Amino acid sequence: MTPDHMRSGHRGAGLAFKVALVGGILALLAALSMAGAGPAYRTGLLTLGDAFSLLRYGAFVALGAAGLGLVGLIIAAFTRRARPALLGGLVILAGLGLVAMPWMQLQQARAVPPIHDITTDMQDPPAFEALVAPREAAPNAVDYPGEATARQQREAYPDIQPLVLAEPLDVVMAAAAAEAREAGWEIAVAGDARLEATATTLWFGFKDDVVIRLTEMPDGIRVDMRSASRLGASDVGTNAARIRAFMEALAQRLE
Repeated sequence: MTPDHMRSGHRGAGLAFKVALVGGILALLAALSMAGAGPAYRTGLLTLGDAFSLLRYGAFVALGAAGLGLVGLIIAAFTRRARPALLGGLVILAGLGLVAMPWMQLQQARAVPPIHDITTDMQDPPAFEALVAPREAAPNAVDYPGEATARQQREAYPDIQPLVLAEPLDVVMAAAAAEAREAGWEIAVAGDARLEATATTLWFGFKDDVVIRLTEMPDGIRVDMRSASRLGASDVGTNAARIRAFMEALAQRLE
């Protein structure tokens, strides 16, 4: 290899490294903006619309970072330099990984109906009593939305059904309260046959209210549950998942 070729190779390797490095910096900035969107909303620094915009812009920056990583990888491949190629590959993975999270959320939102109030009893949904005031102060209604929501729930979540347990009423209530506490819910009231609590999502801090109603039946204690978001037309399947997980955990606890 001639000295000119060697100098050209070194210049190419340096360019590949610099391009990939810029991509890495952009990926880091994207990660910080996307991770900070939720806490910024929770602490009141941003409105919900601004927080979602920050999340969206972060995804665009992450795509740009992945693009720069690809350019660096191509240059490194032509100059046969391993380290810039490795850095470029890592930047591509980081950028695409950051984009994957909001993309999967978008796909999930498209896969479920735009409803936010889920219950095991659509004919006589458990009613909120202790949590009426905070729900009245929130955008979404206190009362169950009605048949339009029920129809969409039946089609999307046919497995959301009441649970019947053979244990005494007080045992079932104690187990339900224990599960609520372990889930990190803020319990508003836990009486003889009903429990109301608020679940707060980890990232954005969205608040969803839960009511659990116990009814004595000839074959045991029927457990009905309702989980409803205070904000947003669609819960992206969160409330159905919460009911499903709670019922399974409660049944396992009492086995």
